[in-house]
Amino acid sequence: MKSLRLTLESFRFAWQALKSNLLRTILSLLGVTVGIFAIIAVFAVVDSLEANVRKSMSFVGDKVIYVGKWPWAFGGEYPWWKYFNRPVPTVREFRELQKNLGPNNKGVAIFGAVGGSVLKAGSNSVSDCALQGVSYDYRQVSDVPIAEGRYFTSQEVDAARNVAIIGATIAESLYPNGSPIGQEFNAKGRKFVVVGVMQKEGKKLLDTPSNDTNCLIPFGMFTKMFALNTGGMTGVTPTIAVKGSDSDPGLLDLEYELQGVMRNIRGLKPRQEDNFALNRPEMLANAITQLFSIIGVAGAVIGSFAMLVGGFGIANIMFVSVKERTNIIGIQKSLGAKNFFILFQFLFEAVFLCLIGGAAGIFLVFLITLVPQDSLPLFLSAGNIVLGLTVSVVIGVLAGIIPAVLASNLDPVIAIRSK
Repeated sequence: MKSLRLTLESFRFAWQALKSNLLRTILSLLGVTVGIFAIIAVFAVVDSLEANVRKSMSFVGDKVIYVGKWPWAFGGEYPWWKYFNRPVPTVREFRELQKNLGPNNKGVAIFGAVGGSVLKAGSNSVSDCALQGVSYDYRQVSDVPIAEGRYFTSQEVDAARNVAIIGATIAESLYPNGSPIGQEFNAKGRKFVVVGVMQKEGKKLLDTPSNDTNCLIPFGMFTKMFALNTGGMTGVTPTIAVKGSDSDPGLLDLEYELQGVMRNIRGLKPRQEDNFALNRPEMLANAITQLFSIIGVAGAVIGSFAMLVGGFGIANIMFVSVKERTNIIGIQKSLGAKNFFILFQFLFEAVFLCLIGGAAGIFLVFLITLVPQDSLPLFLSAGNIVLGLTVSVVIGVLAGIIPAVLASNLDPVIAIRSK
């Protein structure tokens, strides 16, 4: 209890010392404020940028394996000549996968898209839209958030009916004065009835496909409007996607099964290489993580220089404080104060300075996140707040430990006689 009481007394002495020299305290903590602000601001921007990039890439889905002609690759030389003559996915292969894949999947979908389409409804029109033909299980492999209306029924998809689910921008442009549900529009000379409207996504950081200008139609109707690529240079190349089940979190079982079924469908011999690619969104996510890890390290290094300056400023002030209070230290020690009591006074003072400065820097970052941003909304995570306060404490300990040790080891007689 005595040690605890002395420790609390050290807190009180340190706090009184900071209050008695308020102007010097404010000037001292400015260096730490700038340093913590620089570091946490960099991390906040990097985290926000990464989150927005991942959101922009959300159209690839989660726990999905894509069957295609070209493998996804990031960095280095891409050997396109090895894959140029591969066959493209076909509707027949999609049907075979539906029949032969086991319980490791939650749905198999095929889809294709054509951009630059013009949609018309009465005197209203909207250009540069994407017409996307999808199978019934498309909503399993990709997010289709319905704001109004409904998704396709299996009967509508199987019968290739003229129904459509449109994006928010299309709905606002074609039907500004009423509900789009049940209304008709023309696309490529065909009439479609709107059965659903997707939620508005808004502007994305990257120029990636957006549901706002997307128009979903049954895949059968899509094939009536556009020729599919059967291996040549023309036509729309469809994509096959398979959604993994919750019981296979790593998708390894699904990938092995999918590889075997595809090899069987294409009649590949055991020694022949795969003539198809199985692509997973994790490949893209890993590439994004590596990129932003490098950016974060670079930002931390730059911010650490500002933090270093702040640490030297705190250390300098602590040496001045020890010099100014040498007489008081001598009196305290002559009255029986232990070395750790003196050490804690100055160590706590340094830590308080850094904590207050760090909290001020974090608060400045928080104020910046409140500024409305359309293209890059910023946020301050709890992890970054904890990191900023932890760095502040560490800097305080490092900056204050040497002055505190020197103060605690002063001879009381010499300290009292000093001027």
